[in-house]
Amino acid sequence: MNGGGVKIAIMQPYLFPYIGYFQLINAVDTFVIFNDVNYIQRGYINRNSILLNGRPHRFTLEIVKASQNKLINEIEIGDNKLKILKTIKMAYRKAPYFQDVYPVIEKILFMEERNLSRFLVESLKEISRYLAIDTDFVNSSNIEKDNSLRSQDKIIDICKRLRAGTYINAIGGMSLYEKDRFSKEGICLNFLDSELIDYSQFDNEFVPSLSMIDVMMFNSRYSIMCMLNRYILL
Repeated sequence: MNGGGVKIAIMQPYLFPYIGYFQLINAVDTFVIFNDVNYIQRGYINRNSILLNGRPHRFTLEIVKASQNKLINEIEIGDNKLKILKTIKMAYRKAPYFQDVYPVIEKILFMEERNLSRFLVESLKEISRYLAIDTDFVNSSNIEKDNSLRSQDKIIDICKRLRAGTYINAIGGMSLYEKDRFSKEGICLNFLDSELIDYSQFDNEFVPSLSMIDVMMFNSRYSIMCMLNRYILL
């Protein structure tokens, strides 16, 4: 097993994902956006949750003619970004870090980009800049690879083409990927297991697993940068 070399992760792009997603970005040298796979309806690619009046509130980025027969990078965005922005402002205008964070979210949602994949990638980069994460982002659609491969064989192919010594996946991938199979290709496979992260949300009982927007609104940049390292690799 190698264990050295470039550390990479590969994930589909999500809309303002939860902190575990950014822990994964921060843990690697290169983060591959899996944008040339099929769009999944009712997933987190174009929706998430924020805290509104003490309860989780689901918001959805409108998309045009969505279909699971289309790739993520073939999907176009609709016209409700400003409505989402207004909801975020209403929900967090009294949050302690609103003045710092709202301009970041505003910049993202003011982007004129209509392609879903490109919009999501730029939003991930913008938040990463805010948190001083210097990981490189690569779109899977720009990687010359064997698209006939499936599941872990496709992941291994991408790892080899990027000369990865370590592949880190979210903990949910433990049932999908085999350490021995990666090891035979000279790649160390790790799974990122986040600690339970909680913090004050106004005077409410803590609501977990919300969008990164919530984490940013209630915590300083320094505090979040510390949170990004609160995990173990299995």
